[in-house]
Amino acid sequence: MYFESHAHYDDEKFDENRDILIEETHAFGVDTIVNIGSDMESSRRSIELSEKYPYIYAAVGVHPHDVKDMTQSDIELLRKWTSIEKVVAIGEIGLDYHYDFSPRDEQRFWFKRQLMLAYETDMPVVIHSREAAQETFDIISASPVRKGVIHAFSGSVEFARRYVDMGFYLGIGGVVTFKNGKKLAEVVREIPIERILTETDSPYLSPEPVRGTVNNSQNLKYIVEKISDIKQIPPEKVAKITSENAKVVFCNKKVVA
Repeated sequence: MYFESHAHYDDEKFDENRDILIEETHAFGVDTIVNIGSDMESSRRSIELSEKYPYIYAAVGVHPHDVKDMTQSDIELLRKWTSIEKVVAIGEIGLDYHYDFSPRDEQRFWFKRQLMLAYETDMPVVIHSREAAQETFDIISASPVRKGVIHAFSGSVEFARRYVDMGFYLGIGGVVTFKNGKKLAEVVREIPIERILTETDSPYLSPEPVRGTVNNSQNLKYIVEKISDIKQIPPEKVAKITSENAKVVFCNKKVVA
């Protein structure tokens, strides 16, 4: 029923119950999970999870927080990993000017390099952008990449429309259920359902009414219900359409169930 387009089940928060939770989540109705890499090691762990579970796929890439440690050899290893059948995207990559854990010049350099890697390997991208909306958009616009998802979209309706016009999808997660999530609710209202993916960012960003707990993909139901309420579309239809959208994004040359 549900397609989890962005989760981090390799995170240490799941160390005590990872296997049980993943199996329970699948039984709950989450048919497919894309586990997202945030550095080289988590990308490797994502691949391992995809090899263990038939319904988990992997994205590989280095988050802006960690690009300060990146090297060209990492790019070549990422390139090698894209040939693995269940690796379906490059991500998450982008810019994060909130924490500046990596110098901004290095963030820009490795963001552009990973975008080019995605283009060269014909892979979609999973984009992270925090407090860098215009520059993220400008860098993507200047690149040849035109397929992927803007993860945890937090921008304006105008930016949302511009991304959709370029061919991208918007990742909608728990923030849409927050009382202060009115801007995101407006984006959901204005953007066609055919351009929306559902995601939890587990173990982060738990939606209402479980905000503050360790997130997991079973909470997609709250996100789907909120989108349903905003767009006045039955929840079952929201789940079906967003699942089909995710298959379009991530299937590429691979077969996503």
